[in-house]
Amino acid sequence: MTTSFRVNGADRTVDVSADTPLLWILRDELGLTGTKYGCGIAQCGACTVHLDGQAVRACQVEARELDGADVTTIEGLGTPQAPHPVQQAWIETQVAQCGYCQSGQIMQAVSLLEGNPNPSDTEIDAVMSANLCRCGTYPRTRAAIRLAITRQEG
Repeated sequence: MTTSFRVNGADRTVDVSADTPLLWILRDELGLTGTKYGCGIAQCGACTVHLDGQAVRACQVEARELDGADVTTIEGLGTPQAPHPVQQAWIETQVAQCGYCQSGQIMQAVSLLEGNPNPSDTEIDAVMSANLCRCGTYPRTRAAIRLAITRQEG
């Protein structure tokens, strides 16, 4: 099937099987490899992207659901010269260890702050615990989100 949608502000059209996951469309068809494959069953969060403004697991969104959609990946969030406030906070608090889960973690954190600009630590933990980090950087993740909140307030 052919489907057209926006990715990081650019109109894209792909011709893939209707059940092809968005994850593989992004990585294999569009060359956007920042979104990672973790588990393939929506349990780890490594493949988190924004679909029409909502954080979703790209491994579970099929091509048939994409026509007219708006997708933002980690590549569309900020640039090395002008990182998104959450990305900058991640850098400053040195969240990443191995780094594999970080694009999904950042996309989830951005979504959290868009829906709740000043979450409590309990709310941060509840939302972010759905994204797995084998290195266990959860305290740093919370610290980075807290830093990003102060940047958004000021």
